[in-house]
Amino acid sequence: MKIRALFLLGLLAFAIAGFAQQPPFYADIQAFKQLDRERKPEKNGILLIGSSSFTYWKDVNSYFPGYPITNRGFGGSSLPDLIRYADDIVDPYAPEQILIYCGENDFAGATDTLKAATVVNRFKTLYGILRAKAPQASIVYVSMKASPSRRKYFPKIKAANKAIADFLKTEKNTGFIDVFPIMLNANGQPKPEIFRADSLHMNEKGYAIWQKVFQPVLLQTPQVKFINDLLGKMTIEEKIGQLNLVVGGEATTGSVVSTGVEEKIKKGAVGGIFSVTSPDRVRKIQEIAMNNTRLKIPIIFGLDVIHGYKTIFPIPLGLSCSWDMALIESTARTAAQEASADGLNWTFSPMVDIARDPRWGRIAEGSGEDPFLGSAIARAMVKGYQGDDLQANNTLMACVKHYALYGAAEGGRDYNTVDMSHARMFNDYFPPYKAAVDAGVGTVMASFNDIDGIPATANKWLLTDVLRNQWGFNGLVVSDYTGVSEMIAHGIGDLQHVSAQALKAGLDMDMVSEGFLTTLGVSLKSGKVTEAEITEACRRVLEMKYRLGLFQDPYKYCDPNRAKTEIFTHTNRALARAAAARSSVLLKNNRSVLPLAKKGRIALVGPLANSRENLVGTWAVSADYAHPPVSLYTALQSAAGSAGLLYAKGANISEDSAYEARVSIFGKKMERDTRSAAVMIDEAVKAAAQADVVIAALGETAEMTGESSSRSLIGIPESQLALLRALKKTGKPVVVVLFTGRPLVLTELEPNADAILNVWFGGSEAAPAIADLLFGDANPSGKLTTSFPRNEGQIPIYYAHRNTGRPLEGEGFQKFRSNYLDVSNEPLYPFGYGLSYSNFTYGEVELSSKSLRGDQTLTATVTVTNTGKVVGEEVVQLYLRDVVASNTRPLKELKGFKKISLAPGASQKVSFTLTTQDLKFYNNELKYDWEAGAFVIFIGGDSKSAKGVSVQWEK
Repeated sequence: MKIRALFLLGLLAFAIAGFAQQPPFYADIQAFKQLDRERKPEKNGILLIGSSSFTYWKDVNSYFPGYPITNRGFGGSSLPDLIRYADDIVDPYAPEQILIYCGENDFAGATDTLKAATVVNRFKTLYGILRAKAPQASIVYVSMKASPSRRKYFPKIKAANKAIADFLKTEKNTGFIDVFPIMLNANGQPKPEIFRADSLHMNEKGYAIWQKVFQPVLLQTPQVKFINDLLGKMTIEEKIGQLNLVVGGEATTGSVVSTGVEEKIKKGAVGGIFSVTSPDRVRKIQEIAMNNTRLKIPIIFGLDVIHGYKTIFPIPLGLSCSWDMALIESTARTAAQEASADGLNWTFSPMVDIARDPRWGRIAEGSGEDPFLGSAIARAMVKGYQGDDLQANNTLMACVKHYALYGAAEGGRDYNTVDMSHARMFNDYFPPYKAAVDAGVGTVMASFNDIDGIPATANKWLLTDVLRNQWGFNGLVVSDYTGVSEMIAHGIGDLQHVSAQALKAGLDMDMVSEGFLTTLGVSLKSGKVTEAEITEACRRVLEMKYRLGLFQDPYKYCDPNRAKTEIFTHTNRALARAAAARSSVLLKNNRSVLPLAKKGRIALVGPLANSRENLVGTWAVSADYAHPPVSLYTALQSAAGSAGLLYAKGANISEDSAYEARVSIFGKKMERDTRSAAVMIDEAVKAAAQADVVIAALGETAEMTGESSSRSLIGIPESQLALLRALKKTGKPVVVVLFTGRPLVLTELEPNADAILNVWFGGSEAAPAIADLLFGDANPSGKLTTSFPRNEGQIPIYYAHRNTGRPLEGEGFQKFRSNYLDVSNEPLYPFGYGLSYSNFTYGEVELSSKSLRGDQTLTATVTVTNTGKVVGEEVVQLYLRDVVASNTRPLKELKGFKKISLAPGASQKVSFTLTTQDLKFYNNELKYDWEAGAFVIFIGGDSKSAKGVSVQWEK
């Protein structure tokens, strides 16, 4: 009996352990740590720690512009919680000042017998820990406030506040901010108007009161002091001048060019210039500002450094298919190194717009359809550009764009209207922008489109309420090219009106329109804007320049020796070659046609087989078109070994010469063959007849995607399809090397090709990388980040769609179900798909538990085996489905991925850890939380084939 009792006790202990919870607020601390991993913690600044009065003050930085404040408040915490987590919330930041708000919850969370002295002693314990950790820091206690819902604790709160204040008087380098009395009205009662509906937490009016008493106490950093002093010397005209961003004459981003730039600089009417490069030119322009203006404020120099500077990397959509964050960060780091060596210090990148409509040309510049992957890439790009030290002369200030929703333009037509629910914005489209902000991006660019009927450039909800107040962004917001003046055509008002509306909404810098420059002075006099609003925008411009170190050395980016030794180096080109190979996606490989042997005879045909300029892709504005990359034809000649190479163009890009002319721009001219289509095809067929295998270089030119390059039909042009059909009839194996900047409709191409290698536009070293892949010197490892539709009628198409009340079950058409009469619901190639010269098999998904509670963590594991004959890389992908929720949820959502390398015959266990953070979503009330219930965990090689296992997760 005793043994049985002990056994039952043991079982009970095991069961309790199984449901053991992490300490209170463990998830909050882990979330802080994740933020610090994504963005290097700001050190030597002001640290806020404490409970919900700090947690709810998400936009504290906007109350104290320029102050380096890190907010690490976690709602509901008491003093013992701060003591428990002191290492986690203090050590990473090495603060020079610590502000503490805590103690209320000690009273509210305990019995009425808790004495004020107990809370005071808890504070003294916390103080001792903090003083040991930060001996030089100023430690300031913010008194417990007068919340209406906690009136019964007021006597204890006042006693504790006084005792803590008295204690701090005996300590050095301390402070006390007494907020209790200022929150009471004349009758000694809490002011109801400064509290939220819960009568506990403050609203904006409450924090405005706090701002007044905090301001004199906050530590003034050298940056804050310098900029405050400078602003105090500036005239209103000089402040407005800083808000003007002009083009310097090398731009290809718009049709308007700024005039009289030199005279404007001398008048202090230019804050920044873009599209001017080279150390000599940048120095000459900077000298104009430094030698001819009263306050000698330096100019910032920017450019669209999108996927490389002189060394061009794959277009961003292609690069995203590498699923390799270290590689992506390295490409941005290299781009920053080169651009900064050539005089630049600001890039209008990364572009993180989620796009699910491949008709939209700018899908080429983003990272695809998924917000989880897009967020990871946004963080990697920001880190690559900005590095760990923006004061260094080899980093660039990044600018995340286009905020927001630009990729959701109706009909895939560029600049068009966007209209969607706020829940979809927050769940599907906002995450990559927020990830960039969390990673510390310095600037944000407003998008062209309207949102809720208001252009983003003047949308206060977007630029202030969400970006600054909810997300805590404290950097600079710039318009897109002529974004301010384009609001006139939107029908918002004249230039003066739209400029004033943009400033009041939170826009700081006007690119090219010069609406701020020419109208804000008038608007100030008429009361349409305030001097405080102009000053605040100017402050952000100055802060940007200070962070870059331009006030210390305006010429720090003007070293001609760097330009000679750090641009387009062998190392950089080797990285570009590797990136191009790792970004390519093998879509089809029947009978293992690829890789090719370096013997026999190879016929290379197609309109892109001997093209050079197009290989860099769209929006490569700094590429050297005088010395373009080698063509695929040249690269194959070098790489083919003893194989003979035959060449025939075979077709023009399009049968429509006018269409071809429209896409032969920006230095990427296609030489049109004037022979008839029949003659060209016949020549190609004769070459194929003499060969053992045919390589057909088909697809789009670089400028068939990009800005203002939307297509209503996204298939391969008929001139190229006719060539492919003729090649197929020869009976020779046909390998299509597909050049594209978007997911294409390939339903006519696919059956006429034995292998399809999607190479996107790979940049400076595209052709050698393609040769590496074709001959097996590199193994394809890319995976799609967009779904490829079967036809345009399926668009928009993406894997993370929601179910309907009548979902299609099984294959084939089913009446009264959500499907098409004439085409499958499924894409031709799903998100996450990509083949290899290796073969990978997946074991069953194993879970650490199938029943979880609260903040427990789940580990999901799968064994992956390389059953092929060569070393290969596989992207292992984890997806999640929330089966039942208060709002309809996607059938699958990406929540993790790992890229692994396996030798032939080798196996590896791949594990992922999931927490309740991974379960959260925004509901229709925009509350961000997770809901208990059933979930399905999928792991596999793409979004369609992943295997699933169910798990129950309770609160």
